[in-house]
Amino acid sequence: MKNNLEELRKQKGINQEDLADTLKVSRQTISSLENGRYNPSIILAIKIARYFEKPVEEIFIYEEDKNEKK
Repeated sequence: MKNNLEELRKQKGINQEDLADTLKVSRQTISSLENGRYNPSIILAIKIARYFEKPVEEIFIYEEDKNEKK
């Protein structure tokens, strides 16, 4: 899943450690999210959205698999 987390974080002028502390997760979790190695839980996604005052869909971009049935 793609996301705009790094861009939003930099716009706010905070580093990964500060964001991690605010969200009560590790800096490694923030790094993994930003690099697309980890998808957040629903709870963490909502916490992030509330922190940035944006809808979840503006931060996390879900791309459907071409083989996925609708």
